Amino acid sequence: MWNLFADVNNWHIWDTGIEYAKLEGNFEKGNHFLLRPKGGPDVKVELLEVVENKRFLDVTKFPLAKMYDEHLFEETPDGLKITNIITVKGILGFLWVKLVAQKIVDALPADVQGQIKAASKI
Repeated sequence: MWNLFADVNNWHIWDTGIEYAKLEGNFEKGNHFLLRPKGGPDVKVELLEVVENKRFLDVTKFPLAKMYDEHLFEETPDGLKITNIITVKGILGFLWVKLVAQKIVDALPADVQGQIKAASKI
């Protein structure tokens, strides 16, 4: 499953809410990628932390707010557990929760099904 997330340029295959995502270089701390949500402008997403097969944390900067998106991968006796934590901070954080973060959360069930389908082909 890690390889699915690290392959940013193919996120559009399983994430129905984006037109494309483009990463130049490696999926590693300090790098960034551009992502275009369907019907929206390009957004720059910076990778703040990357621990292969364990977790990654990214940040998207909006006017007067930042959205942090943490992905945790944990092997359990029942299989892989993936946790996604979205945090929005800043003076206009409440606005960006309504405009962006809530839409991401609402799309998660469909995205997870797409991830499972895409991962089964790897």
